[in-house]
Amino acid sequence: MRALDDKTSKARNRRAIASWNYESNITSYNENVNLQVALEVAEEQKEYWKDTMSYLWHEYQDPDLKRMFEKYSKLGTAALPEDLNERLLQAVSNMQSNYAKATICDYNDKTKCDLHVEPEVTNIFATSNNADELKHTWLEWHKAAGAVSRGNFTEYVAMYNEAAKLNGYDSVAEWWLGEYEEPDTESQFSDLWAEIKPLYQQIHAYVRRLLRIKYGEDVVSARGPIPAHLLGNIWAQTWNNLEKFSRPYPDKPEVDVTANLLAQNYTALQMFKVADEFFTSLGLIPMPDLFWERSIIEKPDDGRDLVCHASAWDFYDGEDFRIKQCTVITDAFFKTTHHEMGHIQYYLQYKDQPVIYRSGANPGFHEAVGDVIALSVATPKHLRKMGLLQDGPDDTESNINQLYKMGLDKIVFLPFAYLLDLFRYGVFRGTTTNEDYNCHFWQLRDTIQGIEPPAPRSEEDFDAAAKYHVSADVEYARYYISYIIQFQFHQALCQLAGEYNSDDSSQLLSNCDIYQSLEAGQALSNMLSLGSSKPWPDAMEVLTGTRKMDASGVLGYFKPLHDWLKAENERNGEFVGWEPSTVPYCTARQRMAMESSGFNTRLKKYASLD
Repeated sequence: MRALDDKTSKARNRRAIASWNYESNITSYNENVNLQVALEVAEEQKEYWKDTMSYLWHEYQDPDLKRMFEKYSKLGTAALPEDLNERLLQAVSNMQSNYAKATICDYNDKTKCDLHVEPEVTNIFATSNNADELKHTWLEWHKAAGAVSRGNFTEYVAMYNEAAKLNGYDSVAEWWLGEYEEPDTESQFSDLWAEIKPLYQQIHAYVRRLLRIKYGEDVVSARGPIPAHLLGNIWAQTWNNLEKFSRPYPDKPEVDVTANLLAQNYTALQMFKVADEFFTSLGLIPMPDLFWERSIIEKPDDGRDLVCHASAWDFYDGEDFRIKQCTVITDAFFKTTHHEMGHIQYYLQYKDQPVIYRSGANPGFHEAVGDVIALSVATPKHLRKMGLLQDGPDDTESNINQLYKMGLDKIVFLPFAYLLDLFRYGVFRGTTTNEDYNCHFWQLRDTIQGIEPPAPRSEEDFDAAAKYHVSADVEYARYYISYIIQFQFHQALCQLAGEYNSDDSSQLLSNCDIYQSLEAGQALSNMLSLGSSKPWPDAMEVLTGTRKMDASGVLGYFKPLHDWLKAENERNGEFVGWEPSTVPYCTARQRMAMESSGFNTRLKKYASLD
C-alpha cells in the first residue's frame, strides 16, 4: 500500500502539472501534452488497479486498510479502453477550450468583438440597467459558449457512462452520488431544498416586484418567473448586483468594501496576504513559499488564453499548492480570495494523509471551508477591524440589509446549484436525451428557480454548457451542499469562539466573527486533517457534534430576513411563488414526452412540488 501511495502521488503530480500548464496557457501544444499525460497516467492506473485487485481485501479486518483498498478499487475513467478514454478527454478538452475562448460583440460597438465572460460580460451584468443590452449580451454569450459544445457534451456523456458501468455504477449519476457514501443522498438533497424553498420564494417575490417597477410589467410579470437577463449575473445564479437598488432600507449605508479597497490601493497580492493572515490568526497553517512563487493571482497581460475561473490546486507532493485567479479589486473578489485559500488550507491540513485520502470528507466539505471563513470576513464587525469599513450602527435595519445582501448570494444560489446536477443526473440516466437538453434544462430552471429565458429557446441552443462547470466536467452538488453545511460549521465554530449563544437573543449568528479564535481554529483543524479517511458523518461530528446535514443553521442565520420578507410581501399584496413561463422553450412533442419518459415524475419528487 505504501508503494502504491508513492506511485499514485507521482502520477497525480504529473497530471496536475500538465493540467495547470494547459489551463494557464491554452495552446495546441499544451492541450496535446495535457491529453497525452492524462492517457499515460490512465494506463499506469490500470496496472496499479490490476495489482490492487489481486488482494483479498474484502476479507481484511483492519477498517482503515479496507477503506483504502475500497477507494483504490474504483479505477475511475482510466477503466475505459484507451481509445474511448481519449475520446472522453478530448470532448472535455474541447468544451473547456470553447468556453475559455468564447467571445462576443459589444452591444454599443458591434466592431468590438473581444468580450470574454471575465471580466467584460460579468461587468456588463454588474453595471448595466439597459434591458436590451443585457438581453443582447445574454443571448450572444449563451450562443458563443453553449451551443458550440452540444456535440462534445453528447460524446462526453456516452464515454463517461461507459466508464461508470466499468466501475460498477448504472450511470455517472450514481457514481457522483456515491461520493457522498449514503444510499439516500438524492433524497437528502431534495429534503434540504424543501426546507429552504419557502425562504427563497420570499426573496424571489420581493425582487420580482422591484424589477417589475424598474422595467415595467410588459418585461417582468406579476406572477411569473423572472427573466434571466435582469438578475445581475449571466447565469442568474446569484443576484448580488441587484442589492444596490433593492436594499430593504436604502438610507442605511451599504456594506461593500470595493471603494475602500481601491482607496487604500489594495493589490491582488495584498488581498491574498490579508486572507492568509485570517487563517494564521486561527492557528492554522500559513501559505508555503511555493504558493507565493507559483500561483497566478492576476490575469497575465501577455495576451494568452487561459481559464480565468478561480481555482485552487493540489500538486500531491506535499509542497506545491497554487491558486489561479484573475483577481479584480472588488468586494466579491475579496471574499473569493478567502474561499480559494480555504481550499489550500484543507490541502495543507491533510497533506500527510495517504494520497487516496487527500480529498474532502465529501465533495461539499471542500467548498464549505473557505465560505465558512468568508462568513466571518463579510461581517461589518470584521471589516471594521480590517479598516475597510467606517464605524456605524449595528441596528436592526442595518442587519436586515446585511442579511438581504447575503441572501442574494447564499439563498438565491441554492436552487441553481441544486438543479444543475438534477439536469445532468437526467442526462446520464437517459431520462433526458440529446434531443431534449435545452427543453429539460429550462423546465428545471422554470420550475425550481422561477426564472425564464429572455427569448424563445430551442434545441439549436445548449444553455447548460454556458456554465463553466458543465463544460469542465465538474460535479456541482458539492456547491449546493457546501452552501448549507457551511452554516452548520459556522454555528459550531461561533459557539467555540464565544461569539454565538442560541439562548442569547443579542448574539446574532450573522454578526459572528471567529477571527483570532484559536479554539475555533483547533476544532476546524481537527476536522480538516482527516481528509476523506473517515466517512463524512464522522468528520462532521468532530466539529458539530451531529452526523446529518441539515438546514437549521442556514434558516436560523436568515430568520430575521425571512420574517421581514414575509411581512413586506404581504404588505404589498405580492404573489409568492410563480406560474409557469409563457416563453417557449419546449415543443408540444417534448412536453408530451416529458410525461411518458418519467421526467415529470422526477421533477415533482425532487422539486418539492407536492
